[in-house]
Amino acid sequence: MACMKKNVSGLLLGLFGVLIQSAVADEKLATLQVGNVIYTNVTVTSVTATDIYFTHAKGMGNARLKSLSPETQKKFGFDAAKSLATEKQQAEANAKFRATVAAQAREQKAAPPKVAEASAAEEPMAEGTLNWLTDLPQAQAQANLERKLVLLDFTGSDWCGWCIKLNKEVFSRSEFAEYAKNNLVCVEVDFPRRKKLNPEQKRANDALAAKYNISGYPTIIVLNSDGKKVGELGYMEGGPKTFMAQLDRLKR
Repeated sequence: MACMKKNVSGLLLGLFGVLIQSAVADEKLATLQVGNVIYTNVTVTSVTATDIYFTHAKGMGNARLKSLSPETQKKFGFDAAKSLATEKQQAEANAKFRATVAAQAREQKAAPPKVAEASAAEEPMAEGTLNWLTDLPQAQAQANLERKLVLLDFTGSDWCGWCIKLNKEVFSRSEFAEYAKNNLVCVEVDFPRRKKLNPEQKRANDALAAKYNISGYPTIIVLNSDGKKVGELGYMEGGPKTFMAQLDRLKR
């Protein structure tokens, strides 16, 4: 990541190096015509091989030198060949910058989140144990009998960084386990990469993912006791309290 940041910084510097090549400090003009637009009370702040930058009676502006009159172009030393070459350099620098930023975004998206280790001064959170089912019809029958919500956790338990983080910060905490015991029937719908599921379970999980249009992990689908979808959640910061507050809203 540090290397990527250096590349972005280097490209930015290179881009600005292309843009700022020469300057005409504080040259004043009564008017400056750019195409059909006439600016008044103009102060030129800088000129590059391609552009002129200025303030005027109504604010700030810039224009391509090639859009000025021949007399004004000559005044500011416009060189058509040099301008064309610089525009090409600008386009290449812009393209490289966009490519680098896009690559950085892909890298950040693909990288699993870092789970910070608790410091010695922090008091560890108590762990709890949830009773996870893997059969939705069984879970729905139990929820209907006990008038509870069904929580479907679509997860990649052994590879998805955000799923592992959600489990560590919420599902594995005793506070949430106690809440779930009184309010939820939990179903794990797992899509592991290393752990092997039996073919029947895999088919069932694939069917649920298709039914609820799952496109990423973790996705939490919440059903009421009658099997109607009442909400969809994902990873959120704040631990059990924040997550339980969202579930309480879905119970209403």
